[in-house]
Amino acid sequence: MTAAEPATDSAATAMPLSDSVLLRVSGITVRFGGIVALDSVSFDVRRGEIAGLIGPNGAGKTTLFNCLSRLYQWQQGSIEFDGSDLASAQRHRIAELGIGRTFQNLALFRTMSVRDNIMVGAHCRSRGGFLANSLRLPIVRREEPRVARHAAELIELLELESVAGLPAGELPFGTQKRVELGRALAATPSLLLLDEPAAGLNHGEVETFIRLIQHIHQELSLTILLVEHHMNLVMRVSDRVVVLDFGRKIADGTPDEVRQNSDVISAYLGKAD
Repeated sequence: MTAAEPATDSAATAMPLSDSVLLRVSGITVRFGGIVALDSVSFDVRRGEIAGLIGPNGAGKTTLFNCLSRLYQWQQGSIEFDGSDLASAQRHRIAELGIGRTFQNLALFRTMSVRDNIMVGAHCRSRGGFLANSLRLPIVRREEPRVARHAAELIELLELESVAGLPAGELPFGTQKRVELGRALAATPSLLLLDEPAAGLNHGEVETFIRLIQHIHQELSLTILLVEHHMNLVMRVSDRVVVLDFGRKIADGTPDEVRQNSDVISAYLGKAD
């Protein structure tokens, strides 16, 4: 983190969620053998805000995202989402609960069209579920027009109309990022987890993605939590930033507050001799 970057416009015991808090992480600890990946991490994400989660490599950001996706189990603490204990949620029901996620490494169906890739994301919200969609049961055929309309709206929102019928795997990397975003949005999440959305993008593509995040946040009234190494992006789009270092939270505040925090500066630049 450098001064040249542009400026931008806990308790371990869980407490009841207020109306303004969508996600509450309380005292989360994750150990892999003798390694402590997360050490009693606590923070809230309020409804309608964009929260950034940053930290040096190995800080625990991906581990925390994997807890929110129920890919990892934590040993201590609690995670509440929209008033429900996430520990009791089944992994395959996370999207149905209202949590969508993109991944740093794209996992698109490369031979399927952009439109079909986005429509796949709506399966968790359809009454038939994934199996019924695979078998093309009558309930799926009845819901298909609604799913197709929703996909068309997202394709327009993400400016993918010109490539909607093309195989996703043939598209430039930056465009594939938008397709994956569309697939996550197809499930109509109330919380969107963005895992390094700027990874692999050039400067121009990052600028485009910044505007896109701001646009979908405004248009869809989404709550967004993003992990990102690109500090320019984080500081420009985030209402609040949480900083991890060696599995512990070292800062939580506005972008300006975090940028000036001495612990954050030390974590990124090292302590002066």
